[in-house]
Amino acid sequence: MKGNTGRNVASAIDNRFGAAAPLRSSLRKIFPDHWSFLLGEMALYSFVVLVLTGTFLTFFFKPSMTDVVYRGSYLKLDGVHMSEAFRSTLDISFDVRGGLLMRQIHHWAALLFLAAISIHVMRIFFTGAFRKPRELNWLIGVAMFALATFEGFAGYSLPDDLLSGTGLRIAQGIVMSIPIVGTYLSFFFFGGQYPSELVIPRLFILHVLLVPGLLIALIGAHLFSVWHQGHTQWPGRHERERNEVGEPMWPVFLAKTSALFCFTFGALALASGIFQINPVWLPGPYSPAVVSATSQPDWYVGFMEGALRLMPAVQTQGLGHTVAWNVFIPGVVIPVGFFLLLGAYPFAERLVTGDRRYHRILDRPRNDPIRTALGAAAIAMAIDLLLAGGDDVISLHLNIPIEFLVWALRIGFFVAPLVAFVITRYVCLALQQRDQRQPPDVAELRASRPVGLIAPLPRHVIPLPTPRRAAAQVRSRLNRLYVSYRLETKGTGDADGQVSQPEDARQLARVPDEHHAEDDR
Repeated sequence: MKGNTGRNVASAIDNRFGAAAPLRSSLRKIFPDHWSFLLGEMALYSFVVLVLTGTFLTFFFKPSMTDVVYRGSYLKLDGVHMSEAFRSTLDISFDVRGGLLMRQIHHWAALLFLAAISIHVMRIFFTGAFRKPRELNWLIGVAMFALATFEGFAGYSLPDDLLSGTGLRIAQGIVMSIPIVGTYLSFFFFGGQYPSELVIPRLFILHVLLVPGLLIALIGAHLFSVWHQGHTQWPGRHERERNEVGEPMWPVFLAKTSALFCFTFGALALASGIFQINPVWLPGPYSPAVVSATSQPDWYVGFMEGALRLMPAVQTQGLGHTVAWNVFIPGVVIPVGFFLLLGAYPFAERLVTGDRRYHRILDRPRNDPIRTALGAAAIAMAIDLLLAGGDDVISLHLNIPIEFLVWALRIGFFVAPLVAFVITRYVCLALQQRDQRQPPDVAELRASRPVGLIAPLPRHVIPLPTPRRAAAQVRSRLNRLYVSYRLETKGTGDADGQVSQPEDARQLARVPDEHHAEDDR
């Protein structure tokens, strides 16, 4: 009887909404089974944990800068003047049941969220997963990366403790360094001179409402794009540009991804129960006249801290304005330029290589030496800036003179990327040569050079250096720099050109031919 009732309800829903066929098709959707694709899922589940724990914290946190006297459980701060935001943070930590655990899970989840996004972006970059038709999805990912960084900084600043208050004061200085409009932006955002009564309430609205809403919208667009276009895949015996090989959503992928969510939540809870993080009661409430020693921001804004420490004191005056280049360049130009260059890279690479083909097979990083070397150079520069962000701690514990360390890191900012680029390119070419000397037995590692992408060098009858001719020369030489050392792996098929069926439990789905229409040769 109960079974008939369930079938009748399902039949009634299907008759009214036609849900059975789309649901059946969705359950047969193919998903990749390589571990590297779990990075995106880990970022998603970290965000889910952030939403859940953040919702709990909003019930008790009071986003107010009103001055109060603390009379709570932490006796070392008894009778100390502080903002209501800081007092509510202390109350959550010491008086709300489970409050400290939730605070720490929230903070660890934020760190994992940014880390998973960063590694996921690197995986996509080094494997060329941003190529046609996934350029828009790459832009969505870069926008999520930038918003997640700002979201983390906003949440980190809400407790109004000494460390976060100092970070906010630095942020105000960065905003004010923007020529002409900086002071107006500072007054608009901070509500007057810092600290003002409006900064924490405004940050709270941004942190719990506006930025999460944008992130949820972008995550939805990202997932829809991945669902519609299908996943990329590593070179393999059965993987081709015109198919998808992987596990079906039901029951294999759903079981794996559910287990990953449980493991992610469990690992965050375990780390939060064992390792203390952000003990705001130790530095105490924010005071403009006090700065804690050896204070460090969270790692995802550490590069900006390092750039501010390395930049020499350079200022210029003109037309009644003072431009503090030592703040504007490291605080505005470098981070904004990084995200702009990151978003523009797929289009720049397509312009240089002329590659407008549809791609589903990923590149092995060694097979694209220039792209891999550029990524290594960017990582080397980021590591240099992260080290600079903790130069005082390094100097203290390693007994290195701070002046020597600063100059070494300044030189390293320019030298380390060049060294990383040269070494990485050499290693990639050496690995290519090793693969050619020892042909692998597995078909998925066979690679060939895309000679069709190599652009001919323009030969002008009259060698006049006009702008168009100069641009053509630059583009052709960049094309040869990129493509001449590039290899592509396409996988193998049967003798008749058809794709072999997988021999294991994985499934294969063909991609409609319209995805491969050469509409923009």
